[in-house]
Amino acid sequence: MIAGPAVMDTDLPLKLFSRGKVRDTYELGPDQLLMVATDRISAFDHNMPNGIPDRGKVLTQLSIFWFSQTDTFQENHLISGMVPDLPAALKDHRDQLAGRFMIVRKAKRIDFECVVRGYLAGSAWNEYQESHTLAGEEMPPGLRQSEKLAYPMFSPATKAESGHDENITFAQLKKELGDELATGLRDASLELYKFASDLATRRGLILADTKFEFGLLGEDLILIDEALTPDSSRYWDSATYQVGASPDSYDKQFVRDWLTRAGWDKESEPPRLPDDVVAQTRERYLTAYQRLVGKPLFPPKPRYER
Repeated sequence: MIAGPAVMDTDLPLKLFSRGKVRDTYELGPDQLLMVATDRISAFDHNMPNGIPDRGKVLTQLSIFWFSQTDTFQENHLISGMVPDLPAALKDHRDQLAGRFMIVRKAKRIDFECVVRGYLAGSAWNEYQESHTLAGEEMPPGLRQSEKLAYPMFSPATKAESGHDENITFAQLKKELGDELATGLRDASLELYKFASDLATRRGLILADTKFEFGLLGEDLILIDEALTPDSSRYWDSATYQVGASPDSYDKQFVRDWLTRAGWDKESEPPRLPDDVVAQTRERYLTAYQRLVGKPLFPPKPRYER
């Protein structure tokens, strides 16, 4: 399927609730929000001047997939992603929104990232190299990059509006939120990771790590934002995985690598992404969806013989 132009922003006749790096969120009355995933893409804390077509649809549809897979044991904020459920005020925007929106319940967001790590990668590998710890917990000597951990570890982080999240210990999280809520976040995160990791394994993928966001709806802890997408998770191909290296992942690392090779200083305005980088990044997102869900996001149209 040939991709259309990237959807870089939305301008809807609704009150804007928030605008993030990828999502534009609008108010739908007192208790609901409309979350719209654009095709914007950021790297090194900068939004790129052009986006990745259909990226927002992949992020939305994968989140809906995971919400539906896990709602039997973890309540979430999803109400609907179906076009007929959009309010009448958006009737002229249905084509623009199709596939990239979620109507969700408005919850009180808990301002911490709930990270679960099954493998030693990313900032966890950096921490281990510096101090032989992970999330402040002492780790065995001699571990290698990308090595599977003895058991999945809960590694919370502060949620930064700009810049990088900062890893904290579970003890710090308990101090901030109290024992009961912190423990609930840890247990829910580990259960979600185990379920998703098992499913990914059956599909030939490794879920190296992921991060969740939670909110409170009354006293109920619910999963919010996105879930287990290539933006919030590190997926590796089981067939090419090797300990001691940094495996290719189904995310925007391809964009980061190109920017580094291009010599961008990561401070000035970023360069426009070349067409081949856009196309290959889009293909990685679509492949992640197909591998996890078991079918393509855009099924080929049937061919009819004359």
